[in-house]
Amino acid sequence: MDELKQDSGNSSEIGKLQDQLREVRKQLLECEKMATLGQLTAGIAHEIKNPLNFIKNFSELTLDLVKEFSEEIGILSNSMDPKIAENLNAILTDMSSNILKISEHGKRAESIIRGMLLYAHGKEGERVPSDINSMLSEYVTLAYHGLRASDNTFNIKIEQEHDPSIGLVEIVPQDIGRVFLNLINNACYSTHQKKKAKPDNYTPLLKTTTKEVGEQIEIRIYDNGGGISPSITEKIFNPYFTTKPAGSGTGLGLSISYDIIVKQHHGELKVETLEGEYAEFIIRIPKH
Repeated sequence: MDELKQDSGNSSEIGKLQDQLREVRKQLLECEKMATLGQLTAGIAHEIKNPLNFIKNFSELTLDLVKEFSEEIGILSNSMDPKIAENLNAILTDMSSNILKISEHGKRAESIIRGMLLYAHGKEGERVPSDINSMLSEYVTLAYHGLRASDNTFNIKIEQEHDPSIGLVEIVPQDIGRVFLNLINNACYSTHQKKKAKPDNYTPLLKTTTKEVGEQIEIRIYDNGGGISPSITEKIFNPYFTTKPAGSGTGLGLSISYDIIVKQHHGELKVETLEGEYAEFIIRIPKH
């Protein structure tokens, strides 16, 4: 009987190891796929960047021409039919408005491209002085538009309170970017799920804040989604732990994020949450 129990126990352990090996293989394939995707993303982003520069530059030049034209009409207004002058000024006002919209959306697209390049480029493990505020904003934009592209019902209110005085922080940008992307994506997922359950009386909110705390920089990523149950709060940074449905998450995002912040950057990563109300992830990393 004891031998049967031992064999059963061994079989169970072997089964667990096989499951873990399958998961590791899956993650290695995913990493290879993401590396290829990073190269593809960088190539596409570079190709799009050039026409965006033309849009930005020529919209600014055209706006200057509209202003010059408006000034010329002002000079000639005394010798011109008032009705014609009024019509021309109305047309120029509409043109200015349209050009400003083109410029605004061009800058927005440029911001998305910067985020794509930030995600795709950089030497592995290289620490460089980085603008945390700019990075965080870029990854919020990148995550938002990525989720909108995959699900056009997704929307969220975004608030950002970033302290401009924190300056540059010595980090591995690509790795910190992965942390930002993981936490922002999780926040967006949580609020989107809550919105599906409460479509009429709930507005999804993502809020990011930065500030200097002594020799550390504190980054907070808050969402008013479903929060985290007290029974699993202690487990969320464990490898392979996930509350998402099968196929929607690997359970490695928070574990990898924890390793990047705590082990690689000698900082801390923790969460404050109230189930059903909110979750706020707090990152603290040394400034130098």
